[in-house]
Amino acid sequence: MNSTTLISPAELAPYLSDGDWAIVDCRFSLDNPYRGLGDYQKAHIPGALYAHLDDDLSGVVVPGKTGRHPLPEIDTFARRLGSWGIGSGVQVVVYDDAGGAYAARLWWMLRWVGHDTVAVLNGGWPQWLGESRPTRAGIETRSPRQFNPLLRPGLVVDAPEIDSIRQDPGSCLVDARSSDRFQGMNETIDPVAGHIPGAVSAPYAENLDQAGLFLSPEALRTRYEAILAGVPPAKAAFYCGSGVSAAHNLLALAHAGLDDSRLYIGSWSEWITDQDRPIATGVE
Repeated sequence: MNSTTLISPAELAPYLSDGDWAIVDCRFSLDNPYRGLGDYQKAHIPGALYAHLDDDLSGVVVPGKTGRHPLPEIDTFARRLGSWGIGSGVQVVVYDDAGGAYAARLWWMLRWVGHDTVAVLNGGWPQWLGESRPTRAGIETRSPRQFNPLLRPGLVVDAPEIDSIRQDPGSCLVDARSSDRFQGMNETIDPVAGHIPGAVSAPYAENLDQAGLFLSPEALRTRYEAILAGVPPAKAAFYCGSGVSAAHNLLALAHAGLDDSRLYIGSWSEWITDQDRPIATGVE
């Protein structure tokens, strides 16, 4: 069984003790960066390791240059994956308690380094608990493996490319943040409010239903075909506040069979480091 977008608790449950399956807990809170680790230590899916957004899934922040969550060095990330027992032939399952907003970052990063057999647990930790499935406390380890990255640089776009994309009628720039942050009405994280001119709003939370599960592939396809408005996915780029929740939209696209879009890792928090870059507010 190979899963590459989403997986259900029922599909994961038979493989908890399978060494060729690696489970990674990505719970995190921007308000309290180590709450997720504490929650993991109290209870997690048996066999799961913990990935910290700042420490494991991000590189060094350079004030005034990078966004809040730049990518780590490739070799550093590959060593981390190897230490988690992830290598060729390993099915990875990632989860969080935020509808997949943080888990999707690791899902995308694994694809970025050439590992496609990775899926996000649909419904995450709340769904696992809601189905009364087993949990375990403490910190777990796995036997290390060799991870050999096969980088896909075409999945990433930088600020100069974004400046071109936003002005190209044949391309589409998509903002995954909530609509109020897009409009510049309620910015509580970054020092400047607004969005990149030319972008369209597509809040990642709208990929989920009221139960916190992803919409069906058919519903997601309908949503994103309307958002892209005829632009091929390969000509679209997605961003958010710091290159985390935008991966949720890319996961939704992939689940809908609309793959090949790109991610602006620096996102809004990088865009605003240069005062010469334009910003917009309201709805365009």
